[in-house]
Amino acid sequence: MKRFLMLIALAAGTVGTQAALAKLPPPTDAQKAKAAETKARSDWAAKVAAFQLCKSQDKTAARYYSDMKARGNPTRAPMQTPPCADPGPFMPPAAPAAPPASAAVQSPAKAP
Repeated sequence: MKRFLMLIALAAGTVGTQAALAKLPPPTDAQKAKAAETKARSDWAAKVAAFQLCKSQDKTAARYYSDMKARGNPTRAPMQTPPCADPGPFMPPAAPAAPPASAAVQSPAKAP
C-alpha cells in the first residue's frame, strides 16, 4: 500500500513540475543578452585556463630538459607544439544594433 501511495505522489509531482515548466514565459532581450555575456565569459575563462596550462607545460618541459642536460642524461628532441595563445582581456559580446528610428515608423502609401 505504501509503494502505491509513493508511486501516486511521484506521478503527481512529475505532472505538477511539467505543468509549471510549461508555463514559463520566453526570455526577454535583456535575459538573452545576459546569457550571451555569461557564455562569452565562460568561453573566455576556458581559454585563459588553457593558456595557463600551456605556459605551465612549457615551463615544466624546459625544466626537465635543463635538468637532464645538467646531469648528462640523453633526451629525445622535444616535440614541436603550437605556441601558447594568450586570449587577452575579456571583451563582452557586442549588443545587437537597434533598427533606425526612421525604419520603425513608416507612413502608409497614399492611394490614388
